[in-house]
Amino acid sequence: MSNIVESITVNVPASDAYGQWSKFDELPKFMSGVSRVDLGPNGLTHWVIDIGGVTREFDAKVLTAETDRRVAWTSVEGPRHSGSVEFAPINESSTRVTAQLDVDPEGFVESAADKLGVLNLRLKKDLASFKNYMEDPANPHGERH
Repeated sequence: MSNIVESITVNVPASDAYGQWSKFDELPKFMSGVSRVDLGPNGLTHWVIDIGGVTREFDAKVLTAETDRRVAWTSVEGPRHSGSVEFAPINESSTRVTAQLDVDPEGFVESAADKLGVLNLRLKKDLASFKNYMEDPANPHGERH
């Protein structure tokens, strides 16, 4: 299992960053490998992801949802996957977002992607995309000027 950790500073309050990230069904707006997230009952989610051209589906359960601070999940079916995202306020208008993923690659393509650092790069790009999305003045959750 690989452990991947990346961080970025986003120029929005922690409550805004957490509020957007905890809308799992909107994650495909800024996460390149996530095709779809369907919300189910009791904190269950169904994920459709793409890794190196291979589509995988799995169900995950939200383990922790500490408002404005942290969200964590783990897969309950399909590929082994768990993670968390923490939102640490730097000041009233900036937040340090740290994402941690524990992934157990399945198959040759996913294992190769993991060994070549593709998963680390994808998480870094997704955090940069999240930052751009949140700071875009056209986004209703974007930075206030």
